[in-house]
Amino acid sequence: MSIEIPAWVDGKLKPVDKITAHEQGLRHKAVSVFVVQSGKILMQQRASQKYHTPELWANSCCTHPRWREESVACAVRRLREELGITGLYPEFRHRLEYRADVGNGMIEHEEVDVFLAHAHRPITVTANPDEVMNTRWVDYHDLQAEIQRHPARFTPWLKIYLADYANVIFGPDLKI
Repeated sequence: MSIEIPAWVDGKLKPVDKITAHEQGLRHKAVSVFVVQSGKILMQQRASQKYHTPELWANSCCTHPRWREESVACAVRRLREELGITGLYPEFRHRLEYRADVGNGMIEHEEVDVFLAHAHRPITVTANPDEVMNTRWVDYHDLQAEIQRHPARFTPWLKIYLADYANVIFGPDLKI
């Protein structure tokens, strides 16, 4: 089954097959969410059957919006679909663009709307095994240190987000 995502072709936003967009390195829309609770970030380890970056650690969830889907609606949908999380209201933090080789002949060239979702009470995470093989909560500073020690364990986009955009994503919320 072909999944179409919003991608720019010849300067115009069009629905494009997701795999084709990555194989051709087309700039396309994306959404990333960081869930935080009690000063810790919810991380996910991507499922082993993912078509790129399998088994690497990433932020709470990341995806591509459907054609004509609003970013915040996509963020809420993917929190539910990937992690079984409902009742959170992601706050838009920043729109950024990056380009990274993600292996298997694929390029992520994304225009990403990044959201931060505060869990003000304990939440239950029920990971979808087709998407996520593991989750964990980690302190921001411990995560930065772990990425420095073991960068190959993390997705390219997570490393870019934390190296170049942490101040606008987290602001005073976690960067103490």
